[in-house]
Amino acid sequence: MQRYFLDDPFDDSGRALISGDDARHITKVMRMAEGGKLIAVSDGEAFQSEIIALDGDVVIRKTQGSLPSNEMPIGVTVAAGLPKGDKLDLIVQKGTELGMAGLIPFEAERSIVKWDSKKSAKKIDRLRKIAKEAAEQSHRSIIPEISDVTGLDGLIRLAESFDLLLIADEESAKVRSGGSIAALIENVYHGQKVLAVFGPEGGISREEAERFRAAGFRPIALGPRILRAETAPLYALAAISSEIEGKR
Repeated sequence: MQRYFLDDPFDDSGRALISGDDARHITKVMRMAEGGKLIAVSDGEAFQSEIIALDGDVVIRKTQGSLPSNEMPIGVTVAAGLPKGDKLDLIVQKGTELGMAGLIPFEAERSIVKWDSKKSAKKIDRLRKIAKEAAEQSHRSIIPEISDVTGLDGLIRLAESFDLLLIADEESAKVRSGGSIAALIENVYHGQKVLAVFGPEGGISREEAERFRAAGFRPIALGPRILRAETAPLYALAAISSEIEGKR
């Protein structure tokens, strides 16, 4: 059943309005009519709903209580050093499917690409659209938050609001000094927040690694092989999901 995220919540009578691109998708692409069924998501809860009117906008009414949540019990945000090409698109799309709570792009020392303000705004808008579409496809109850691009100082300030700080460091992987994901998240409680940092193609510089460690980040081991910039966060998300959700 097709899933849509509502801009405004259901009213007291259990009705809500779907407009804009989603309304056009319902009427023009899905060709749904009055009486059609869909899933509407509001404030982190999903409800099976029925279309009761179509007139440009789509009016729906929820028909039952909230559906079970598919969300990961801990919030995992990925901080990704700006990579080349469309690799962030892949990280956002697949990361959303794997349960990512948010993405923070940051300009790392070894990032080859640089985003000016105009490029940054367009890129972030695109990533937010990808996150929304992937959240609908994978039946999420939230859309991952895509933050504006930041620098190292800004990222370290943002880290203060997280409960566990992790960093995937290539040099730690070489000497196998990083802790296992299972061990590091063993004491993370449901509802807590994790921030995991991943470098661009050239990895994290030694100066950055020291700054992160001084700020309380702990190195994680991602296996004996060196992973690509777009692969590492997906590996970590899958491992965390398996460890946390596999024990339900």
